[in-house]
Amino acid sequence: MAEILTVRSALELEVFSRTDVRVYAGERNLDRPVRWVHTGEIPDIHRFLTGQEMLLTAGLGMGETALQQRAFIRRLADARAAVLVVELAGRMFDSMPQAAIEEAEATGLPLVGLAEEIPFVETSAQVHEVLVGMRVKQLIAEEATSQAFMDLLLADEDYVGVVRELARRTGRPVVLEDVAHQTLAYGGATPEADEIVDQWSAHSRAIHERHHSLVAQGPNAPAASFREVVPCARQPVVLRGESWGWLHLLHGGVQPTPAELRTLERAAAALAITLLSERESGARASQRQTALLNRLLLGDITGDRFLGLALALGQDLRGRDLIVVTACGGDGEPLKDHTLARLLHEAGWPAVVGDTGDFDMAVVGLPARGAVPDVHAVLSDHGLRGGISRLVKPAALPLALRQSRSAASVAAAAATAEVRHFDDLGALRLLVALSEGPELRRYVEDELGPLLEHDALVKNPLLPTLRAFLDCGGNKARAADELFVQRRTLYHRLDRLSEILGLDLTRVDNQQRLQLAVRGHDLLRRPTLQRT
Repeated sequence: MAEILTVRSALELEVFSRTDVRVYAGERNLDRPVRWVHTGEIPDIHRFLTGQEMLLTAGLGMGETALQQRAFIRRLADARAAVLVVELAGRMFDSMPQAAIEEAEATGLPLVGLAEEIPFVETSAQVHEVLVGMRVKQLIAEEATSQAFMDLLLADEDYVGVVRELARRTGRPVVLEDVAHQTLAYGGATPEADEIVDQWSAHSRAIHERHHSLVAQGPNAPAASFREVVPCARQPVVLRGESWGWLHLLHGGVQPTPAELRTLERAAAALAITLLSERESGARASQRQTALLNRLLLGDITGDRFLGLALALGQDLRGRDLIVVTACGGDGEPLKDHTLARLLHEAGWPAVVGDTGDFDMAVVGLPARGAVPDVHAVLSDHGLRGGISRLVKPAALPLALRQSRSAASVAAAAATAEVRHFDDLGALRLLVALSEGPELRRYVEDELGPLLEHDALVKNPLLPTLRAFLDCGGNKARAADELFVQRRTLYHRLDRLSEILGLDLTRVDNQQRLQLAVRGHDLLRRPTLQRT
């Protein structure tokens, strides 16, 4: 059963099959909705109409002259009657008056003639039975829709789940944006909708700033007003009396039905409930993005699939150069208050950002390759430690995650806050890989064990002296300056180090093996990325 009863479908009811039915005018408007049936034989019957009625008449009130007949038709059209059905069985007319036909065609009022009499009471009964059945079906559907969104709330779903359910129920793409016109969720994707999302600012700002939305006109707005908005309907999401954002139903010019608009309203109400706490909604969004990154880390999804799911979360990474950024606080502590996500958002780079525990990780879409130094600058300017992967294609995103983690591990082990690029790690890449298993710990223990045991028992440890000496490439003068000690003091410490380690520190090969051991020790004693 159709959602609305139109003039066309009403004329197909059984009662009209008992006679010949002819449409004399207004055929282009036969799909107008019929809300009620009215009968009457008085000239001013229009005064008793409220719009969308099927008016049944024997023509007694239409008048005998062409002037009267034209005026009668105009008044019905102005009253927004859905259709005029006239019996042409001889009580008033044997044929449809030409003046009525011309005026009905000019005003667009469907004008229908019946060759024989039919019982108007039975006609009204059949039409009303259909209308009541449709209303019952509509109420059942609305109850099911309300229950579906209520079930989402009871299941603690967030706005992404609501958007997905709205897209499923309407069969149309749906976009949720905040008050700053930032896309937060996208469901029911189609190639046509993808093009709109690609240029979302133009759609949201340029189109909707110039046109009134369907909702702004109210739920009882006439169907003609729906044409003013293209290519979507939207509903405000209101929290505590203030607009939080908009929920868009993309229809591409195929206007939404009243049922779809009611579903849109219920979805917006459900969204308002899920978003009552901005802090909670931000945490939920972070959880979703973290889960998505974990799926990529585990190999559960491909890089291309990751981009599609990121788009559903409102982050459009398609067609961009991709890098992975991993960061922690300047003191090596975990970031707070979604710092990385905020910095990337403020810079205008779409990103999927997740919290892996000690570190935050983000897959970032850049407008051009030259923007990588800008990412480095943003992290450095805010005192973060971090690692940046190579630029990659979507298929190589799992590899980029590992590259970024390796660079971040080195940065976290540095004495001061720094941001490292994967390509600049050199041999440190091997140490990071070894640190994930027991090999590096064994190597550090074999090379530095006696020294670490010594330092644990004295007030003046010697490891800092060894580190400075190695960082200076074995240059004793430079090392003494770095440590702010006299050369004699340094010489004494180096002799003591040689004695403890059992190695000649003047030999380059010994310096190289100890350099790897010291770097490995630094990696092991600093916060490490949580593995999933």
